[in-house]
Amino acid sequence: MQSVRTQVCVVGGGPAGVMHGLLLARAGIEVVVLEKHADFFRDFRGDTIHPSTLELMHELGVLEDFLALPHQKTPKINARFGDYEATVADFTHLSTQCRFIAMMPQWDFLNFIAAFGRRYRTFDLRMETEATGLIEEGGKVTGVTARTPEGDVEIRADLVVAADGRHSTIRDASGLHVEELGAPMDVLWFRLPHKPDDPETTTFFFEAGHVVILLDRGDYWQVAYIIPKGGFDRIRARGTDPFFAELLRIAPFLADRTSELANWDDVKLLSVQVDRLGRWHRPGLLLIGDAAHAMSPIGGVGVNLAIQDAVAAANILAGPLRAGAVREEDLAAVQQRREFPVRVTQKMQLMIQDHVIRPLLGKRGALKPPLPVRLADRVPMLRRLPARLIGVGVRPEHIETAEDPAARVGAARIGAARGGGASAAA
Repeated sequence: MQSVRTQVCVVGGGPAGVMHGLLLARAGIEVVVLEKHADFFRDFRGDTIHPSTLELMHELGVLEDFLALPHQKTPKINARFGDYEATVADFTHLSTQCRFIAMMPQWDFLNFIAAFGRRYRTFDLRMETEATGLIEEGGKVTGVTARTPEGDVEIRADLVVAADGRHSTIRDASGLHVEELGAPMDVLWFRLPHKPDDPETTTFFFEAGHVVILLDRGDYWQVAYIIPKGGFDRIRARGTDPFFAELLRIAPFLADRTSELANWDDVKLLSVQVDRLGRWHRPGLLLIGDAAHAMSPIGGVGVNLAIQDAVAAANILAGPLRAGAVREEDLAAVQQRREFPVRVTQKMQLMIQDHVIRPLLGKRGALKPPLPVRLADRVPMLRRLPARLIGVGVRPEHIETAEDPAARVGAARIGAARGGGASAAA
Protein backbone atom coordinates (compact mmCIF):
# COMPACT_ATOMS: atom_id res chain seq x y z
CA MET A 1 0.00 0.00 0.00
CA GLN A 2 1.30 3.43 -0.95
CA SER A 3 1.86 5.71 2.03
CA VAL A 4 1.74 9.52 2.09
CA ARG A 5 2.77 11.81 4.93
CA THR A 6 1.32 15.29 5.48
CA GLN A 7 0.45 17.68 8.28
CA VAL A 8 -3.30 17.75 7.62
CA CYS A 9 -5.52 15.38 5.65
CA VAL A 10 -8.89 16.90 4.74
CA VAL A 11 -11.47 14.30 3.72
CA GLY A 12 -14.05 15.71 1.31
CA GLY A 13 -13.64 18.09 -1.62
CA GLY A 14 -16.80 20.08 -0.98
CA PRO A 15 -16.91 23.78 -0.07
CA ALA A 16 -15.81 23.29 3.55
CA GLY A 17 -13.02 20.85 2.70
CA VAL A 18 -11.52 22.77 -0.21
CA MET A 19 -11.78 26.12 1.60
CA HIS A 20 -10.16 24.72 4.75
CA GLY A 21 -7.39 23.15 2.68
CA LEU A 22 -6.79 26.42 0.84
CA LEU A 23 -6.55 28.50 4.02
CA LEU A 24 -4.12 26.12 5.71
CA ALA A 25 -1.97 25.79 2.58
CA ARG A 26 -1.96 29.56 2.20
CA ALA A 27 -0.57 29.71 5.76
CA GLY A 28 2.25 27.37 4.77
CA ILE A 29 0.84 24.15 6.25
CA GLU A 30 1.02 20.96 4.20
CA VAL A 31 -2.47 19.77 3.32
CA VAL A 32 -3.79 16.81 1.34
CA VAL A 33 -7.47 17.14 0.33
CA LEU A 34 -9.25 13.96 -0.76
CA GLU A 35 -12.16 14.03 -3.22
CA LYS A 36 -13.71 10.73 -4.27
CA HIS A 37 -15.03 11.93 -7.64
CA ALA A 38 -12.98 12.59 -10.78
CA ASP A 39 -14.31 16.15 -11.07
CA PHE A 40 -16.73 18.58 -9.47
CA PHE A 41 -19.28 18.49 -12.27
CA ARG A 42 -22.38 17.28 -10.43
CA ASP A 43 -25.84 18.65 -9.66
CA PHE A 44 -25.55 20.10 -6.16
CA ARG A 45 -28.29 21.51 -4.00
CA GLY A 46 -26.09 24.24 -2.51
CA ASP A 47 -25.63 26.67 -5.39
CA THR A 48 -26.23 29.81 -3.32
CA ILE A 49 -23.14 31.85 -2.46
CA HIS A 50 -24.24 34.17 0.33
CA PRO A 51 -22.84 37.63 1.20
CA SER A 52 -20.82 36.11 4.07
CA THR A 53 -18.93 33.87 1.63
CA LEU A 54 -18.52 36.69 -0.89
CA GLU A 55 -17.01 38.73 1.96
CA LEU A 56 -14.38 36.00 2.39
CA MET A 57 -13.56 36.22 -1.31
CA HIS A 58 -12.98 39.94 -0.75
CA GLU A 59 -10.74 39.28 2.24
CA LEU A 60 -8.70 36.86 0.12
CA GLY A 61 -8.36 39.53 -2.57
CA VAL A 62 -10.09 37.50 -5.31
CA LEU A 63 -13.66 38.83 -5.29
CA GLU A 64 -13.32 40.50 -8.70
CA ASP A 65 -12.00 37.30 -10.28
CA PHE A 66 -14.69 35.26 -8.54
CA LEU A 67 -17.54 37.43 -9.77
CA ALA A 68 -16.16 37.15 -13.30
CA LEU A 69 -17.64 33.65 -13.26
CA PRO A 70 -21.19 33.45 -14.65
CA HIS A 71 -23.73 33.98 -11.88
CA GLN A 72 -27.10 35.56 -11.14
CA LYS A 73 -27.60 38.14 -8.40
CA THR A 74 -30.48 37.78 -5.97
CA PRO A 75 -30.81 41.01 -3.95
CA LYS A 76 -34.26 40.12 -2.58
CA ILE A 77 -36.37 37.05 -1.85
CA ASN A 78 -40.11 37.09 -2.39
CA ALA A 79 -42.78 34.84 -0.94
CA ARG A 80 -46.24 34.26 -2.39
CA PHE A 81 -49.14 32.94 -0.32
CA GLY A 82 -51.95 32.33 -2.75
CA ASP A 83 -52.41 35.68 -4.52
CA TYR A 84 -50.54 37.63 -1.82
CA GLU A 85 -46.88 38.32 -2.68
CA ALA A 86 -44.36 40.14 -0.52
CA THR A 87 -40.61 40.68 -0.22
CA VAL A 88 -39.47 38.82 2.91
CA ALA A 89 -35.69 39.37 2.76
CA ASP A 90 -33.86 42.41 1.38
CA PHE A 91 -30.07 42.04 1.18
CA THR A 92 -29.45 45.50 -0.27
CA HIS A 93 -28.96 47.04 3.20
CA LEU A 94 -26.28 44.63 4.45
CA SER A 95 -22.95 46.13 5.47
CA THR A 96 -20.99 43.75 3.24
CA GLN A 97 -19.08 44.13 -0.01
CA CYS A 98 -21.82 42.29 -1.90
CA ARG A 99 -25.44 42.89 -1.00
CA PHE A 100 -26.91 39.95 -2.85
CA ILE A 101 -26.84 36.18 -3.02
CA ALA A 102 -24.82 34.94 -5.98
CA MET A 103 -26.50 31.99 -7.71
CA MET A 104 -23.57 30.00 -9.08
CA PRO A 105 -23.10 26.29 -9.85
CA GLN A 106 -21.16 24.75 -7.01
CA TRP A 107 -18.73 23.15 -9.43
CA ASP A 108 -17.63 26.63 -10.53
CA PHE A 109 -17.11 27.65 -6.91
CA LEU A 110 -15.10 24.51 -6.16
CA ASN A 111 -12.99 24.80 -9.30
CA PHE A 112 -12.23 28.40 -8.42
CA ILE A 113 -11.09 27.59 -4.86
CA ALA A 114 -9.10 24.59 -6.12
CA ALA A 115 -7.35 26.79 -8.66
CA PHE A 116 -6.55 29.27 -5.91
CA GLY A 117 -5.18 26.45 -3.76
CA ARG A 118 -2.82 25.30 -6.49
CA ARG A 119 -1.00 28.60 -6.19
CA TYR A 120 0.54 27.13 -3.02
CA ARG A 121 3.07 24.31 -3.00
CA THR A 122 1.58 23.02 0.27
CA PHE A 123 -1.84 22.33 -1.32
CA ASP A 124 -2.39 18.81 -2.67
CA LEU A 125 -5.90 18.08 -3.99
CA ARG A 126 -6.25 14.39 -4.90
CA MET A 127 -9.24 13.57 -7.07
CA GLU A 128 -10.65 10.01 -7.35
CA THR A 129 -9.37 9.32 -3.86
CA GLU A 130 -12.09 7.99 -1.58
CA ALA A 131 -11.47 7.73 2.16
CA THR A 132 -12.44 4.30 3.45
CA GLY A 133 -11.49 4.41 7.11
CA LEU A 134 -9.40 5.80 9.93
CA ILE A 135 -5.90 4.85 11.03
CA GLU A 136 -5.62 4.87 14.81
CA GLU A 137 -2.65 4.35 17.09
CA GLY A 138 -2.72 4.52 20.86
CA GLY A 139 -6.24 5.97 20.96
CA LYS A 140 -5.38 8.76 18.51
CA VAL A 141 -6.37 9.18 14.87
CA THR A 142 -3.15 9.31 12.85
CA GLY A 143 -4.47 9.19 9.29
CA VAL A 144 -6.93 7.64 6.85
CA THR A 145 -7.01 4.80 4.39
CA ALA A 146 -8.26 5.56 0.89
CA ARG A 147 -9.09 3.93 -2.43
CA THR A 148 -7.82 5.21 -5.78
CA PRO A 149 -7.94 3.85 -9.36
CA GLU A 150 -4.29 2.84 -8.94
CA GLY A 151 -4.87 1.02 -5.66
CA ASP A 152 -5.18 1.63 -1.95
CA VAL A 153 -3.26 4.36 -0.17
CA GLU A 154 -2.82 5.48 3.42
CA ILE A 155 -2.39 9.13 4.30
CA ARG A 156 -0.63 9.70 7.61
CA ALA A 157 -1.31 13.08 9.15
CA ASP A 158 -0.96 15.09 12.34
CA LEU A 159 -4.63 15.96 11.97
CA VAL A 160 -7.55 14.55 9.99
CA VAL A 161 -10.37 16.97 9.19
CA ALA A 162 -13.59 15.29 8.05
CA ALA A 163 -15.61 17.49 5.69
CA ASP A 164 -17.22 14.66 3.73
CA GLY A 165 -20.84 15.67 4.16
CA ARG A 166 -23.96 14.36 5.79
CA HIS A 167 -23.18 10.78 4.72
CA SER A 168 -19.66 11.02 6.14
CA THR A 169 -17.59 7.85 6.01
CA ILE A 170 -15.26 9.31 8.60
CA ARG A 171 -18.10 10.17 10.95
CA ASP A 172 -19.34 6.60 10.74
CA ALA A 173 -15.84 5.30 11.48
CA SER A 174 -15.27 7.73 14.35
CA GLY A 175 -17.82 6.26 16.73
CA LEU A 176 -19.04 9.75 17.64
CA HIS A 177 -22.72 10.03 18.60
CA VAL A 178 -25.14 11.70 16.19
CA GLU A 179 -28.29 13.39 17.46
CA GLU A 180 -31.11 13.19 14.91
CA LEU A 181 -33.28 16.31 15.03
CA GLY A 182 -35.82 15.26 12.40
CA ALA A 183 -37.34 16.73 9.27
CA PRO A 184 -40.97 16.54 8.08
CA MET A 185 -40.09 16.98 4.42
CA ASP A 186 -38.08 15.92 1.41
CA VAL A 187 -37.34 17.93 -1.73
CA LEU A 188 -37.89 17.11 -5.41
CA TRP A 189 -35.20 18.91 -7.44
CA PHE A 190 -35.47 19.60 -11.18
CA ARG A 191 -34.98 22.23 -13.87
CA LEU A 192 -37.34 24.04 -16.20
CA PRO A 193 -36.46 26.62 -18.89
CA HIS A 194 -36.44 30.29 -17.99
CA LYS A 195 -38.05 32.65 -20.53
CA PRO A 196 -37.49 36.40 -21.00
CA ASP A 197 -40.92 37.44 -19.73
CA ASP A 198 -40.72 35.30 -16.57
CA PRO A 199 -40.49 36.90 -13.11
CA GLU A 200 -36.98 38.10 -12.33
CA THR A 201 -36.52 37.06 -8.72
CA THR A 202 -36.21 33.97 -6.59
CA THR A 203 -39.66 33.27 -5.17
CA PHE A 204 -41.13 30.96 -2.56
CA PHE A 205 -44.66 29.79 -3.40
CA PHE A 206 -46.82 28.66 -0.48
CA GLU A 207 -50.13 26.94 -1.13
CA ALA A 208 -52.21 24.69 1.07
CA GLY A 209 -50.48 21.32 0.87
CA HIS A 210 -47.56 22.59 -1.22
CA VAL A 211 -44.34 24.60 -1.08
CA VAL A 212 -42.43 25.36 -4.29
CA ILE A 213 -39.24 27.40 -4.58
CA LEU A 214 -38.10 28.81 -7.92
CA LEU A 215 -34.43 29.79 -8.03
CA ASP A 216 -33.54 32.06 -10.93
CA ARG A 217 -30.51 30.54 -12.68
CA GLY A 218 -30.49 32.75 -15.75
CA ASP A 219 -31.46 30.41 -18.58
CA TYR A 220 -33.36 27.97 -16.35
CA TRP A 221 -35.35 27.76 -13.16
CA GLN A 222 -34.01 25.45 -10.49
CA VAL A 223 -37.18 24.11 -8.91
CA ALA A 224 -37.35 22.82 -5.36
CA TYR A 225 -40.70 21.13 -4.77
CA ILE A 226 -41.16 20.32 -1.09
CA ILE A 227 -43.10 17.16 -0.24
CA PRO A 228 -43.94 15.33 3.00
CA LYS A 229 -41.12 13.10 4.27
CA GLY A 230 -41.22 9.74 2.49
CA GLY A 231 -43.97 10.86 0.09
CA PHE A 232 -42.15 10.50 -3.24
CA ASP A 233 -43.29 6.94 -3.96
CA ARG A 234 -46.93 7.97 -3.54
CA ILE A 235 -46.47 10.99 -5.83
CA ARG A 236 -44.67 8.94 -8.45
CA ALA A 237 -47.36 6.23 -8.37
CA ARG A 238 -49.99 8.83 -9.33
CA GLY A 239 -48.02 9.72 -12.48
CA THR A 240 -46.56 12.91 -13.89
CA ASP A 241 -49.84 14.52 -15.00
CA PRO A 242 -51.26 15.13 -11.49
CA PHE A 243 -47.83 16.27 -10.33
CA PHE A 244 -47.53 18.86 -13.11
CA ALA A 245 -51.13 19.96 -12.60
CA GLU A 246 -50.34 20.85 -8.98
CA LEU A 247 -47.16 22.66 -10.04
CA LEU A 248 -48.99 24.73 -12.64
CA ARG A 249 -51.74 25.61 -10.21
CA ILE A 250 -49.02 27.17 -8.03
CA ALA A 251 -46.91 28.74 -10.82
CA PRO A 252 -49.15 29.01 -13.92
CA PHE A 253 -46.51 30.79 -16.01
CA LEU A 254 -44.60 27.48 -16.28
CA ALA A 255 -47.45 25.92 -18.31
CA ASP A 256 -45.67 25.78 -21.67
CA ARG A 257 -42.52 23.99 -20.51
CA THR A 258 -43.34 21.04 -18.27
CA SER A 259 -42.86 18.78 -21.31
CA GLU A 260 -39.12 19.40 -20.79
CA LEU A 261 -39.28 16.79 -18.03
CA ALA A 262 -39.43 13.55 -19.98
CA ASN A 263 -39.96 11.26 -16.98
CA TRP A 264 -39.17 10.83 -13.30
CA ASP A 265 -35.50 10.30 -14.15
CA ASP A 266 -35.28 14.08 -14.58
CA VAL A 267 -36.46 14.62 -10.98
CA LYS A 268 -34.01 14.07 -8.14
CA LEU A 269 -35.14 13.20 -4.64
CA LEU A 270 -33.21 15.06 -1.93
CA SER A 271 -33.81 13.40 1.42
CA VAL A 272 -33.77 16.08 4.10
CA GLN A 273 -32.10 15.33 7.40
CA VAL A 274 -31.17 17.60 10.29
CA ASP A 275 -28.68 16.34 12.86
CA ARG A 276 -25.53 17.23 14.76
CA LEU A 277 -22.76 15.58 16.67
CA GLY A 278 -22.61 16.03 20.42
CA ARG A 279 -18.82 16.06 20.11
CA TRP A 280 -17.06 17.16 16.92
CA HIS A 281 -13.62 15.81 17.68
CA ARG A 282 -11.39 13.03 18.97
CA PRO A 283 -7.61 13.14 19.41
CA GLY A 284 -6.24 13.72 15.92
CA LEU A 285 -9.68 14.15 14.32
CA LEU A 286 -12.03 17.11 13.72
CA LEU A 287 -15.37 17.13 11.89
CA ILE A 288 -16.80 20.26 10.26
CA GLY A 289 -19.66 21.21 7.95
CA ASP A 290 -22.41 18.69 7.27
CA ALA A 291 -20.22 15.92 8.70
CA ALA A 292 -20.66 17.62 12.09
CA HIS A 293 -24.13 19.11 11.59
CA ALA A 294 -26.48 18.40 8.68
CA MET A 295 -28.68 21.44 8.07
CA SER A 296 -32.21 21.78 6.73
CA PRO A 297 -32.40 23.40 3.26
CA ILE A 298 -34.47 26.22 4.80
CA GLY A 299 -32.67 29.47 4.03
CA GLY A 300 -30.09 27.71 1.87
CA VAL A 301 -27.48 28.39 4.56
CA GLY A 302 -25.85 24.95 4.81
CA VAL A 303 -22.96 25.54 2.40
CA ASN A 304 -22.16 28.95 3.82
CA LEU A 305 -22.30 27.70 7.41
CA ALA A 306 -19.90 24.90 6.47
CA ILE A 307 -17.51 27.44 4.96
CA GLN A 308 -17.67 29.44 8.19
CA ASP A 309 -16.62 26.26 10.02
CA ALA A 310 -13.68 25.90 7.65
CA VAL A 311 -12.54 29.47 8.26
CA ALA A 312 -12.86 29.24 12.04
CA ALA A 313 -10.99 25.92 12.10
CA ALA A 314 -8.14 27.40 10.04
CA ASN A 315 -8.00 30.50 12.26
CA ILE A 316 -7.77 28.41 15.45
CA LEU A 317 -5.56 25.55 14.24
CA ALA A 318 -2.99 27.21 11.98
CA GLY A 319 -0.81 28.27 14.91
CA PRO A 320 -0.77 24.89 16.70
CA LEU A 321 -0.19 23.09 13.39
CA ARG A 322 2.72 25.37 12.61
CA ALA A 323 4.13 24.62 16.05
CA GLY A 324 3.65 20.90 15.47
CA ALA A 325 1.42 20.30 18.48
CA VAL A 326 -2.36 20.21 17.97
CA ARG A 327 -4.03 19.36 21.27
CA GLU A 328 -7.57 18.14 21.67
CA GLU A 329 -8.23 21.42 23.49
CA ASP A 330 -7.53 23.19 20.19
CA LEU A 331 -10.08 20.98 18.43
CA ALA A 332 -12.58 21.62 21.21
CA ALA A 333 -12.06 25.35 20.69
CA VAL A 334 -13.30 24.98 17.08
CA GLN A 335 -16.50 23.32 18.27
CA GLN A 336 -16.93 25.91 21.02
CA ARG A 337 -16.60 28.68 18.44
CA ARG A 338 -18.99 27.18 15.88
CA GLU A 339 -21.53 25.21 17.91
CA PHE A 340 -23.50 28.26 19.03
CA PRO A 341 -24.30 29.55 15.50
CA VAL A 342 -25.09 25.99 14.41
CA ARG A 343 -27.51 25.42 17.28
CA VAL A 344 -29.23 28.78 16.82
CA THR A 345 -29.58 28.27 13.06
CA GLN A 346 -30.90 24.73 13.45
CA LYS A 347 -33.33 25.94 16.14
CA MET A 348 -34.76 28.51 13.73
CA GLN A 349 -34.92 25.93 10.94
CA LEU A 350 -36.73 23.45 13.18
CA MET A 351 -39.23 26.12 14.25
CA ILE A 352 -40.02 26.87 10.59
CA GLN A 353 -40.22 23.15 9.78
CA ASP A 354 -42.55 22.39 12.68
CA HIS A 355 -44.71 25.53 12.72
CA VAL A 356 -44.82 26.47 9.03
CA ILE A 357 -43.81 23.64 6.68
CA ARG A 358 -45.40 20.69 8.50
CA PRO A 359 -48.84 22.35 9.02
CA LEU A 360 -48.75 23.75 5.50
CA LEU A 361 -48.08 20.38 3.86
CA GLY A 362 -51.09 18.94 5.65
CA LYS A 363 -53.39 21.92 5.14
CA ARG A 364 -56.40 22.09 2.83
CA GLY A 365 -58.44 25.07 1.76
CA ALA A 366 -57.57 28.77 1.51
CA LEU A 367 -54.22 29.95 2.81
CA LYS A 368 -53.57 33.30 4.51
CA PRO A 369 -50.11 34.85 4.74
CA PRO A 370 -48.69 34.66 8.27
CA LEU A 371 -48.41 37.81 10.35
CA PRO A 372 -44.59 38.19 10.01
CA VAL A 373 -44.95 38.24 6.21
CA ARG A 374 -47.69 40.85 6.33
CA LEU A 375 -45.63 42.98 8.71
CA ALA A 376 -42.55 42.75 6.47
CA ASP A 377 -44.71 43.83 3.56
CA ARG A 378 -45.92 46.90 5.46
CA VAL A 379 -42.66 47.79 7.25
CA PRO A 380 -39.73 47.39 4.80
CA MET A 381 -37.13 47.67 7.56
CA LEU A 382 -38.32 44.32 8.95
CA ARG A 383 -37.03 42.62 5.79
CA ARG A 384 -33.49 43.32 6.95
CA LEU A 385 -33.56 40.81 9.82
CA PRO A 386 -34.13 37.66 7.71
CA ALA A 387 -31.66 39.08 5.20
CA ARG A 388 -29.06 39.35 7.96
CA LEU A 389 -29.74 35.84 9.27
CA ILE A 390 -29.68 34.28 5.81
CA GLY A 391 -26.99 36.39 4.19
CA VAL A 392 -24.49 36.85 7.03
CA GLY A 393 -25.49 34.42 9.75
CA VAL A 394 -25.40 34.35 13.53
CA ARG A 395 -21.62 34.51 13.91
CA PRO A 396 -19.81 35.31 10.67
CA GLU A 397 -16.14 34.40 10.46
CA HIS A 398 -13.31 36.43 8.97
CA ILE A 399 -9.96 35.23 7.67
CA GLU A 400 -7.26 35.68 10.30
CA THR A 401 -4.63 33.34 8.88
CA ALA A 402 -1.78 35.26 7.27
CA GLU A 403 -0.38 34.18 3.93
CA ASP A 404 3.08 32.57 4.02
CA PRO A 405 4.90 34.04 0.99
CA ALA A 406 7.25 31.04 0.94
CA ALA A 407 4.29 28.78 0.15
CA ARG A 408 3.52 30.58 -3.11
CA VAL A 409 4.42 28.90 -6.38
CA GLY A 410 3.32 31.78 -8.58
CA ALA A 411 1.21 34.90 -8.76
CA ALA A 412 -0.84 34.10 -11.86
CA ARG A 413 -4.35 35.47 -12.02
CA ILE A 414 -6.96 32.84 -11.20
CA GLY A 415 -8.83 31.88 -14.34
CA ALA A 416 -12.56 31.50 -14.67
CA ALA A 417 -12.33 28.04 -16.21
CA ARG A 418 -15.55 26.10 -16.56
CA GLY A 419 -16.44 22.50 -17.24
CA GLY A 420 -16.12 20.87 -13.83
CA GLY A 421 -12.82 19.08 -14.32
CA ALA A 422 -10.08 19.50 -11.74
CA SER A 423 -7.45 20.03 -14.42
CA ALA A 424 -9.59 22.68 -16.11
CA ALA A 425 -9.26 24.93 -13.09
CA ALA A 426 -5.49 24.67 -12.77
